[in-house]
Amino acid sequence: MTQYAFSLDVSRCTGCRACVVACQDQNDLEGDDLAAFRHVTTIERGTFPDVRIAHVSLACQHCGDAPCIAVCPTRAIVRRGAEGAVLVDENLCIGCHSCALVCPFGAPQFSADGPMVKCDLCWVRLEEGLKPACVQVCATHALDCRPTESLGAKKAEAASLRILETLVRTLPPEPA
Repeated sequence: MTQYAFSLDVSRCTGCRACVVACQDQNDLEGDDLAAFRHVTTIERGTFPDVRIAHVSLACQHCGDAPCIAVCPTRAIVRRGAEGAVLVDENLCIGCHSCALVCPFGAPQFSADGPMVKCDLCWVRLEEGLKPACVQVCATHALDCRPTESLGAKKAEAASLRILETLVRTLPPEPA
C-alpha cells in the first residue's frame, strides 16, 4: 500500500486558481469556491512597507490522524486502503457538520440539503497512474501529490504548521 499526500511549494504558487477549476471540472461541480473541494487562500504577513504574501492551495489533506473520521457519528468517513484517501459515504452521512467543526483545513463542504462532500484525492486517477486533476494543471508545479515516503513528512509538517498556523493540528499521513 502506497500512502499519497499533497504537497505545496508556496514559493511557486501564484494564486491562479487553475487547481480549483480543474477540481470543479473533474468532480462535475458548478459555481464559486463553495462548490469546489479545493480553494486558494492568500496569506499576508508583515506591515507596510515590509509586506509578504503567499498563496496557499488547500483541500482535504487526508490526514494520518484525521479528526473527521473520529467524530463522525455514523462512520460515514473512512480511509480507503490503497492510497490512504479519506472518503465520505454520502449514503451514510447525515449532514451534522461535526466533521467541519474539527477540520483545520475547511475541507468538508455541504450543499443546502445534502450530505458532506470533499476531495477524494482523485483516487481513481491515482489507480490509473495519473496525478490528481489539480496537480496535473498546476503550471508552476507548486502543487504535487506523491507517496508520503518521498515527501519528507517532518519537513512538510513543519512547513504546513508554520504557514497555516492552525488551531487544531493534524499529522500528515504516515509513510506506508
